[in-house]
Amino acid sequence: MRQTIPMTREGQIRLKEELKNLIRVERPKVVQDIAEARSHGDLSENAEYDAAKERQAWVEGRIQEINDKLARAQVIDPAELDTDKVVFGAKVTLFDVDSGNEVTYMIVGEDEADLKHGKISINSPVAKALIGHRLDEEVTIKIPSGLKTYEIIDIKYE
Repeated sequence: MRQTIPMTREGQIRLKEELKNLIRVERPKVVQDIAEARSHGDLSENAEYDAAKERQAWVEGRIQEINDKLARAQVIDPAELDTDKVVFGAKVTLFDVDSGNEVTYMIVGEDEADLKHGKISINSPVAKALIGHRLDEEVTIKIPSGLKTYEIIDIKYE
């Protein structure tokens, strides 16, 4: 049985847009690039042809990957969740016990993760450590630079 892939509605929309772009724009462009490279003659020493074929393989592979992810998608709307625990889709504000700083993360699917925007993958060490914990609990997380202790000071589902 194939494993489902959790994602937010926003993540699903972004994947569908990427798929549409790959099919409607990138695929025809790479076919055109291959045809143009072929017109230049000897394919055995044609770097443009090799690059276009490599790009074609990437585009086709990405199309298959996105189709697979969308087929296995379990779309979760955080606003519909009713729990006091940290789960997928939660926006969690943490207090760093050592430094006194606050940080907020939203736990999202792998393809949605964007640390610059405070979105971390459900498969990240931080998200894995937070899952199942409640407000005001302390969580010690093993990160590359050592251990960090956070207190969960807010959990939202928007």
